[in-house]
Amino acid sequence: MKLSAPVYHLKRRAKLLSREADIPLYEALDRVAFQEGYKSWSLLVAKAAAIAPAGRLFPRLRPGDLVLVGARPGQGKTLMSLELAVEAMKAGDQAVFFTLEYTEKDIRDRLRAIGMEWAQFEGLFEFDCSDAVSADYIMKRLASAPRGMVAVIDYLQLLDQKRENPPLAVQVRALKSFARDRGLIVVFISQIDRSYDPSKKPCPDLRDIRLPNPLDLKLFDKTCFLHNGEIRFQAAS
Repeated sequence: MKLSAPVYHLKRRAKLLSREADIPLYEALDRVAFQEGYKSWSLLVAKAAAIAPAGRLFPRLRPGDLVLVGARPGQGKTLMSLELAVEAMKAGDQAVFFTLEYTEKDIRDRLRAIGMEWAQFEGLFEFDCSDAVSADYIMKRLASAPRGMVAVIDYLQLLDQKRENPPLAVQVRALKSFARDRGLIVVFISQIDRSYDPSKKPCPDLRDIRLPNPLDLKLFDKTCFLHNGEIRFQAAS
């Protein structure tokens, strides 16, 4: 059964319903699922997962890869990155999510929105919302991380916010070397410049990454861009 919209759009619809009807999010998710022809949200997500892009994309990632996931707000880049982390955990690898944007509850809700519960990955998933997030902080935090771990950084531009941190280019180069040495997969969520015009191309690309300061985007091994249900994944050149 084909969904009327991508899962992340349906989740936004459920969040709006939750606020308007003053009902818990899980109940709103189930109502939306019923409208789509499913008895529950978990069944809808399970069906979507069978053809989910992250399930097809994750096997193409390799330990040591730096991955860039870019999209305008509300287009599903956080869920895509979490889905990649979930794919790693399904394979028995660990994952960690660094952010200043979300709370632990937010991430629990987003995992639930893709049909997963935090408890399913006990011992495999960590969450870090420290104000000190930087390349140095991440490398110290992951000094003993096992090979194959997926580290999601929300977001690329976050590393460029504090003047006391090294330039963004220096930090990304350091993380690239660290990822290769340790055999980690580092996923950067990235903002897209407001100048991106979807009427001219269906998906943003490297030229649309918002960069207040210079960064050689060839440092990234893989890229994934999303817009309005369109997904473009490729090896960066």
